[in-house]
Amino acid sequence: MKKRGTFLTALLLALWGFAIARQDVAVKQDITVKGHIQDKQGNSLPGVSIKVKGTARGTASQPDGNFTIQAAADAVLELSYVGYTTQEVPVNGRTQITITMDDTKTELGEVVVIGYGTQKKRDVTTAVVSVNTKDISERPITQTAAALQGKAAGVQVTQPSGKPGAAFSVRVRGATSVQAGNEPLYVIDGVPTTDTRDLNTNDIATITVLKDASSAAIYGARASNGVVLITTKRGRSGDAVINFNTYYGVSKIGKKIDVLNAGQYNDLMKDMGFTVTTPTTTTNWLDEVFQTGHNQNYQLSASGGSEKSQYFISGAYTKDDGMVKPAKYNRRVFRANLDNQLKPWMKLTTNISYSNVDLKDLKDNDNAGRNAAILGALNAPPVIGIYETDADGHRRYTMNPYKSGWDNPLAAIEGPTQGTKDNRVLGNAALDINFTKDLKFRSNYGVDYMNHKYDYYLDYIMTTPGRNDHGYATSQRYNTLTWLWENTLNYDKTWKKHSISALGGVTSQKNNYDETNQTGRDFPADPTVKTLNAANQITGDTKESQWFLMSYLGRIMYNYDSRYLLTANFRADGSSKLDKKHKWGYFPSVSAGWRISAEPFMRDVKAINDLKVRAGWGQNGNVEGLSPYASLGLNSYSRQTPTNPLSGPAILPPDGAPNPDLKWETTTQTNVGIDLSLFDSRLTFSADAYIKKTNDLLLDVKLPPLAGYDHITRNSGKLENKGLEFLVSSVNVDKKDFRWTTDFNIAFNRNRITALELSDVYYFAEVENRDKIITLRKGLPLGTFYGYISEGVDPQTGNIIYKDVNGDGKVTPTDRTVIGNAQPTFTYGMNNNLSYKNWSFSFLLQGSQGNDVFNASRMETEGMYDSKNQSTEVLRRWKTVGQVTDIPRASNRDVTNSRTSSRFVENGSFLRMKSATLSYNLPQRALSTLHLSRLMLYATAQNLFTITNYKGFDPEVNAFASNAANGVTLGIDYGTYPVARTFILGLNLSF
Repeated sequence: MKKRGTFLTALLLALWGFAIARQDVAVKQDITVKGHIQDKQGNSLPGVSIKVKGTARGTASQPDGNFTIQAAADAVLELSYVGYTTQEVPVNGRTQITITMDDTKTELGEVVVIGYGTQKKRDVTTAVVSVNTKDISERPITQTAAALQGKAAGVQVTQPSGKPGAAFSVRVRGATSVQAGNEPLYVIDGVPTTDTRDLNTNDIATITVLKDASSAAIYGARASNGVVLITTKRGRSGDAVINFNTYYGVSKIGKKIDVLNAGQYNDLMKDMGFTVTTPTTTTNWLDEVFQTGHNQNYQLSASGGSEKSQYFISGAYTKDDGMVKPAKYNRRVFRANLDNQLKPWMKLTTNISYSNVDLKDLKDNDNAGRNAAILGALNAPPVIGIYETDADGHRRYTMNPYKSGWDNPLAAIEGPTQGTKDNRVLGNAALDINFTKDLKFRSNYGVDYMNHKYDYYLDYIMTTPGRNDHGYATSQRYNTLTWLWENTLNYDKTWKKHSISALGGVTSQKNNYDETNQTGRDFPADPTVKTLNAANQITGDTKESQWFLMSYLGRIMYNYDSRYLLTANFRADGSSKLDKKHKWGYFPSVSAGWRISAEPFMRDVKAINDLKVRAGWGQNGNVEGLSPYASLGLNSYSRQTPTNPLSGPAILPPDGAPNPDLKWETTTQTNVGIDLSLFDSRLTFSADAYIKKTNDLLLDVKLPPLAGYDHITRNSGKLENKGLEFLVSSVNVDKKDFRWTTDFNIAFNRNRITALELSDVYYFAEVENRDKIITLRKGLPLGTFYGYISEGVDPQTGNIIYKDVNGDGKVTPTDRTVIGNAQPTFTYGMNNNLSYKNWSFSFLLQGSQGNDVFNASRMETEGMYDSKNQSTEVLRRWKTVGQVTDIPRASNRDVTNSRTSSRFVENGSFLRMKSATLSYNLPQRALSTLHLSRLMLYATAQNLFTITNYKGFDPEVNAFASNAANGVTLGIDYGTYPVARTFILGLNLSF
């Protein structure tokens, strides 16, 4: 035993000595490599990750682009940086190296983010697009969706309202649903969500859009509207890099609508039979309502770390005061992203973001009689002042002299005391374990928590609605918490020319929601008391809900010599929203690619760098728009007379009947595409053709009165989208001092309802005192306008002539027909980037062609049916027999001439200069004096001009964007807050 112990001790000492010797040899073979990293324009690149290939050794470039690393003389350095191609640079014994990194836009080696992983762009077999995020820090972009606008073919991003904080509308290859939601699923660092407004866009590193079913099927039941994958910035090993970005700007209305002055208004009132008097006060309401808005943003971030631990920390404050008071949006965001290499085979990644938002809303999308501000500014009589004093000596907003109870627009702006406060935490922690070089496990736990608070008080003296209730207040509170737990196993193996990647996993997600609403009336005379506890009458309700989603997923990708590519996905989702017999949905997909340029017969074609054809098929689901208990039809419980404590409780039936047969909306999509790269990647081209078919559309079907329910939610239709997409990117000039690149995309989409069941026709989008504007019926696209056909003004009577469509000799509701459509023939965007030495200029053009807009605002500004002020268009109104004009006569209390008709359908096509930015980077010699690594000054104009024939404020708006049926209620302008023209000055610096 003693000899054996001596032998083991000697063996261990020998092995230890051998290891030390090997280490000494390795150290002796290392050399000190110093270098500088820059882009093609010679600008230093700080924070570039530099690793010695095959080792854990790494560093990052300093603020001046320099780096120092220990490496073997024959080592290979791996360099990676967001927005640039990952490069491998052999040391070859050099101690001084200058490295120029290539823009990913001209390379196929770029790695793109896909669901639950990454893939080389050259090997993608699906319709995936990476969006350039370089200009985010040079534009006043406060929402992720704005960064997508005009950048990706087939991704239509519209700004339906210009109000600060208002959500954008994003459609990936058209709307796939009527009521179940049409917004894409967003996945931020692995956490799925449907709202990105609280994400600080300056924290974004990459954005990838999964457009077709074969790319999005890995997200299954929530992916029928496409998936937007977002990764945020991370730290790099090396000294800290600190960035500070700020901008300040002003915003103004881009276009004004002329209205009648005091004299013209009184003439109109006389024509309508009102007794008018000479005004003592006149007011230009457009000047009172539309002011100069102000935009501010400040962001400070720091990143750095060691080889084992890296960090990215940022804080930002955004302030947007709208051009119509009191609309404003204040957001404070803090983020911390940490990476910790706990063991050589174990890594912990954490991402946490906290946001605090203060929002003040403004009532729009309604008429002046409902105290909405935008139409109020157009319709308020110019012959009155802002304030008046009543018989009791109280100051109040002046009313329309010809219509009691109609306050001027300042009542809608200044009368309410209101505001929203949101606190949100979004984050996750992921543990990665490498069991072997090829087999890796990830466990990811994420949370999305929102605390919402809304308070509203309407003064009971200053405003007419407030006086009617002797003060009115409402309060809402809700909390929503969604947690996610995912466990996935990934296997990657490469041998000879073969490569295979397999993914399997299980995920679970749960949401808890609780809400409290209270309303109060009859407040005391003290105007400083605005809280609900002071109200004499209080009503309220509370509600809670939960939903749960359980999923199993799998994927396999096969690659032979980067020539033949195959990918298959499968996901099974089980939702608590559906009855047990329809709870599970199964969503498969398959795609394949053939790199023709790698074939022997293409070797002599020098002009083609890469040519690939691809095809894919898959299915996705959609259950987003369903309430958690839609299949149950739950009753509600309340008192019959809330203000009487002695009244008995009552069980109230729900509006919707229960339907245990509810099931998933399922979208099946087929996609074929081609990717082509020419002339050393100076010119790249992509084209896609697709067909999307949605079955089992969820619709609220009206029931007869005897049913006891208003409607039943059921699967009652089919919808189809088919289209073409083209993307062209070019490097037009690439000289030492001058570079010019262009990206152009265009997309064509055709949308139509292919089947409806139980009810053949649906109507949506009601405007007060008029017929509904939108119809939904088989064979027609979503967003179809329906009404009478206007054939002009009868010179004899001055009335609008409506077409007798059915030829029965009279005009009745049966003569209504299709009068327009909000779907564009095509949408497009073009982005240009030009740089000369230290100067850069970029501009983005965005457009839509062939879409109609129903200008319902003109019903109010050209209707001449009451005492509202009108636009100057009515100066051409019919007045005498035989007069030929396009504007009918004034007709008090008669809306016949302003029915829902083709008179108000306009061409909504437009071309917009979405943004233009001029920037200047201080040269390196000046930066060294200031101890900075970068200092950029820039000026940006946003929405600089819009070329359109549309008569309203803006052709892009949609009054019904927040409607539950927003898939069909498109292209209606009804006093909607217009998009502003904004001018920005900004500063970005690093040190």
